[in-house]
Amino acid sequence: MPVTEVDGLTISYDGRGGGEPALLCLTGWCSSKARYDHLVPLLAEKRRTLAFDWRGHGDSQRDVGDFGEEEMVADALGVIEAARVDQVVPVAASHSGWVAIELRRRLGPERVPKIVHMDWMVIQPSKPYMALLHAMETPGGWTEARETLFTMWGAGSEAPEIRAVIDAMREQDGEMWRRSGREIAAAYERNSSPLETYERMDPPPAGVLHLYGQPQDPAFFQAQEEFATRHPWFRVERVPAETHFAMVETANEAAAAIEAFVAAA
Repeated sequence: MPVTEVDGLTISYDGRGGGEPALLCLTGWCSSKARYDHLVPLLAEKRRTLAFDWRGHGDSQRDVGDFGEEEMVADALGVIEAARVDQVVPVAASHSGWVAIELRRRLGPERVPKIVHMDWMVIQPSKPYMALLHAMETPGGWTEARETLFTMWGAGSEAPEIRAVIDAMREQDGEMWRRSGREIAAAYERNSSPLETYERMDPPPAGVLHLYGQPQDPAFFQAQEEFATRHPWFRVERVPAETHFAMVETANEAAAAIEAFVAAA
């Protein structure tokens, strides 16, 4: 498995397939690139597909100290450079979407023509959700907050592949979970919401796709459809996933939707 060095730290990545724009799979906080094990082989049938572990995660260097969004962007840029990718479409799980947006800003529309988000709270989060994030920042609250999220994300699924993703996330220690709460909450407080962030982007992206299964609240889907009406470069598509992990639960549907979106003119 290839590695590259960013800020003196070892970052592990994997690549399959051929053809650009390549897909760069960004995993969520406290997860690993194994989250994409079901999706990557399907995506790689049509084009080059990369997946990697953030510093402190998975197969990348674990003893890394404190870090945040800026360092995660550096990790992603390091993988893009090491893999010698010219054009790239980020495929971002949940809150790694902020990194995808920053990659578009830094590399520009020619190198990042489109972005795919998966399972993300793209509208302004509710007060209870923000309270949960702030609880996760605290030494006394992170464990309960994490378990609340696991209950929501798992949606009662006993599927071994879903349990494996959650078990891998449970391996991360309190320091990383508190860091995730801090960084996720700060991103929302700084930007308001992903859709509002995109609305301010000039020029706008050529295309943004949000694939998700959870939450199933019709109002969540409607808010995105209304945004798409005003901004034709945005698309939202629900896949038949009950859990927070559409790339695992509905890999075939997600792969087909992603390839159709990236291949479209």
